[in-house]
Amino acid sequence: MRISFIALMLLAACRTSTLGAEWVYERDIAPILRSYCSGCHNDTDLSGEFSVERFASLRKGGADEGDPIRVGKPEESFLIRSLEGSAKPKMPPKDEPRVPLAELAVLKQWIAEGAVGPKRDDSILETLAVPAYSHPSKQKPAVTALALSPDGRKLAVAHYAAIELRNSSGTRVLRKIVGLPGKVNALHFSPDGTRLVVATGITGLRGVAQLYDAKTGTLVREFAGHHDALQDAEFSPDGHILATAGYDRMIRLWNVATGELRHQIAVHNGAVFDLAFDPTGAVLASASADQTVKLWRVSDGVRLDTLNQPQGELYQVAFSKEGRHLLAAGADKRLHLWNFVSREQPLSNPVLASQFAHESAINSFAFSRDGLSLITAAADRSVKIWSFPGLKELHSFPLQSDLVTSMVASSQPDAFVVGRMDGSVETLKLSLEPLSKPTAKDLTLATATRLGTNLLQIVEREPNDSPETAQEISLPGEVRGKMGVQGDRDLFRFHASAGEELTLAVNAARAGSKLDSRIEVLFADGRPVEQAVLQAVRDSWFTFRGKDSETADDFRLHNWTEMELDQYLYAEGEVVRLWLYPRGPDSGFKVYPGAGKRYTAFSTTALTHAVNAPCYIVVPSAADSRPVPNGLPVFRLNYENDDDPTRKWGADSLLLFTAPKDGEYLARLTDVRGFGGETNFHYSLQVRGRRPDFTVAIEGLNPKVSPGSGLEIRFTASRTEGFEGPIRIHIANLPAGFTSSTPLEIEAGQEIAIATLHAAKDAKPSDETADQAVRVTASATLAGREVTRELGTLGDLQLGASPKVTVAILPGNDPTAVKDLPGQPLEFSIRAGQTLSARVRAVRNDFEGRIELGNEDSGRNLPHGVYVDNIGLNGLLIVEGQTEREFFITASPIAKPCVRQFHLRTTADGNQVSMPVTLRVLP
Repeated sequence: MRISFIALMLLAACRTSTLGAEWVYERDIAPILRSYCSGCHNDTDLSGEFSVERFASLRKGGADEGDPIRVGKPEESFLIRSLEGSAKPKMPPKDEPRVPLAELAVLKQWIAEGAVGPKRDDSILETLAVPAYSHPSKQKPAVTALALSPDGRKLAVAHYAAIELRNSSGTRVLRKIVGLPGKVNALHFSPDGTRLVVATGITGLRGVAQLYDAKTGTLVREFAGHHDALQDAEFSPDGHILATAGYDRMIRLWNVATGELRHQIAVHNGAVFDLAFDPTGAVLASASADQTVKLWRVSDGVRLDTLNQPQGELYQVAFSKEGRHLLAAGADKRLHLWNFVSREQPLSNPVLASQFAHESAINSFAFSRDGLSLITAAADRSVKIWSFPGLKELHSFPLQSDLVTSMVASSQPDAFVVGRMDGSVETLKLSLEPLSKPTAKDLTLATATRLGTNLLQIVEREPNDSPETAQEISLPGEVRGKMGVQGDRDLFRFHASAGEELTLAVNAARAGSKLDSRIEVLFADGRPVEQAVLQAVRDSWFTFRGKDSETADDFRLHNWTEMELDQYLYAEGEVVRLWLYPRGPDSGFKVYPGAGKRYTAFSTTALTHAVNAPCYIVVPSAADSRPVPNGLPVFRLNYENDDDPTRKWGADSLLLFTAPKDGEYLARLTDVRGFGGETNFHYSLQVRGRRPDFTVAIEGLNPKVSPGSGLEIRFTASRTEGFEGPIRIHIANLPAGFTSSTPLEIEAGQEIAIATLHAAKDAKPSDETADQAVRVTASATLAGREVTRELGTLGDLQLGASPKVTVAILPGNDPTAVKDLPGQPLEFSIRAGQTLSARVRAVRNDFEGRIELGNEDSGRNLPHGVYVDNIGLNGLLIVEGQTEREFFITASPIAKPCVRQFHLRTTADGNQVSMPVTLRVLP
């Protein structure tokens, strides 16, 4: 070790010997401090009241030690002793990288030779030595941002570290601005067109907005202070305020004339990619990587609403021209549209649409000059035109030559200017010509939407029991027939296009028939069509007891600790998905949907399983694939079904079929027992385009809510024909004094969401008129179209007696996992695989007994994969004589990033509930 240290000292000596007699602080010392110290010791964080951001603050030292440098005596300098671990606190902390011995030797030698400071004491967080980069001369630099002057005469085109001011069409360069600190992520003209603001910076180091004179290109002012690259800088409509934001998650509002910082907002949990002022300038919207849009009151920075319906990073947000709507888009491929109502006070802004728009992430959009059209661009190089606010697709352009990075409305009517990664700038004319000619699949699906009146009905005819004699049907069609004899089989021939999604639905048992149907899809020659290949990756067996063919609870499996939620479990031909872990020594997995009769996957049939019967965790792959052997079985599943996989149709069959290629197929219908007869074995078989759909039922109508407390309103979705998307629930127009935790979401693939309904302590009884004004809706995206269902009212809203007990959720022992902001619900943050602590506190008004808060269901409305942990055999409870209890929330590895409100419910005093708190599952 001593030899290595001597070698490193010699290396350091060689390094400094090349510098001559003069140390260069910025080159030799600042990089070490920036790498190992500045993360905690900077002007903003000031851990230990000590900052290394500037030389003066370094020499000032912290509150306890003072100047950490003894000039000429490195061995007595606190900075060196702390880095070596001979003085406390040892730095950096044990979970951070240590300063390498070579760099520590440099610090020692610098101190020994006088600890020379910089010639100019700038922040070391705003300087970085980077290698020079020259763009290939034959390749145009990428366009990173565009802006058109208000008079439509100048187009600003941004590249890396440079801006070109061009004519309105972008064909001629008028002036260049060069030497910017990094990539230009956004640029905007001031409302009067005299100034141009640029959002730029160096990733991981600093962000700056630079204000230029639009005529001369001279720098007027800089707005600095961000600790990472800026993503946007926006003028207010009157040009007096500048809003900036970027990767450091910070939003800052500046006085444009003076450069004075007016407000600073730090609430987002991810990078802020875009900002937008409403037309009045009173409200600012921010779009973030945390999958939310937040609305802020510009005058004081108060948050007016958080729009958390998106399911991916949001890259852009904008208000409509007239200011009635707010639009956002990003990684979830959708256009999200809200009705903008929170103009002055915090209010919930209703969702109007969540329109699936592209096959990949939407990276840019722009409104036309009249505000009636919208252009969108996606990562797959697609560009589309939409009506606004109807969001009807009007035109799809051919795939672009490269990714479109930015777009603005052109000075020409009905045209847009786009900039691309290949450096090209082009004007696209708004075209309302019809889209490409519809395919056979499009026509089939379009017909399927009118299924109630367009089913072509035919009567089954014999013989049709072989591929050669199969009866032909046109789609969408319905066959009415019967199993005339024992062992009968009826085959029907139909045509399908590759990728076409069809439903084969049997109605027999529901209509009083004795037929227990089984439906299969075959190729035209009678071979079965393979649906999926399942490779076993873990073997197991049923322990303690077997399973009947219906129950979704208590799947006790050998070696269950090696299994994970949402994995597929294969048992003797049946496939289910794991929904909830065993919650103690006397329990097993729950499988989907978590309650009631269990669902099966891949159209398999629920079966009875004996104790010790084998089962496997399996991973699905495409049909006809050949997985690499791993010593465990491979199961090949064909397109066939006995009983409806969701058990809603009893013994009737429902098969969702996706055609693997163009061609003819056979539908074969049989009785699973081989039964048949002249009487009472009738059926109808529909073969048609898939109709994904949903309904939502409300539990908790006519609530009687205690003043100062609340009750639950439970929403249960029934999904049909493969619809698995999220369903958004909203309760509007509640009477004064009543509040709910909506909007909330029934997550994709799940069936239940639970809202709270609270009454204020001073709430007044509601009357019939107010009750009837309540509007409950459920919205979802079906086949790319936003559908809203009216669910009615909540019935008779009543005030109950004063609560005998109330409960509240409080922070646990980790303050870093909690945000407690005035006027906002308590917010917990967690990542997949983590556990956090919280507390529940009860106020006993006239209740001395146990306060039971549930077992596996004790965390109400938690996201899928997140649960209250360590509840014991008796569940989560507060025993007699106590008022508080710690509990733990765990996010399983499959928990997806989301923001969701949850609460606790006690069975005491008529199921009183806590006020909801927010849980943010971080990426």
